Amino acid sequence: MARRSSRKKSVSEINVVPLIDVMLVLLIIFMVTAPLLNQGVEVDLPKGVAEALPQQEQEPMVLTVDREGHLYLNRADDPKLALSTEDLLIRARAVLQREPKTVVLVKGDKGVEYGKVVAAMHLLTQAGAAKVGLSMDLPDGA
Repeated sequence: MARRSSRKKSVSEINVVPLIDVMLVLLIIFMVTAPLLNQGVEVDLPKGVAEALPQQEQEPMVLTVDREGHLYLNRADDPKLALSTEDLLIRARAVLQREPKTVVLVKGDKGVEYGKVVAAMHLLTQAGAAKVGLSMDLPDGA
């Protein structure tokens, strides 16, 4: 007569090796994509307090005005390449026609002339933006 093992295999045991494999793959994906989320041009935003926008499903369209007055659009082919006003109008108009409810923001460096930020906002309204918001950093300690 064959001898049976004294330990019975339980149905409730879970093999964790595939779960560990999945977690490692997810970790690698996160590590690769996290740096890509920080797109755009670095500007020194003015500080202020305002009500935050509600969370949106889609990424907002952000027009950045750097200290020299160059314009950058995060929805352009290369977000770090300065655009002419004509190119900006074409690209912004295309995005707003495709996605009319897109949130539109302007990030203006605190060292840029106020008139250049207003001109950038005017360009966005010409492209079809119903509302244009201003982006700012929170003050220290807020």
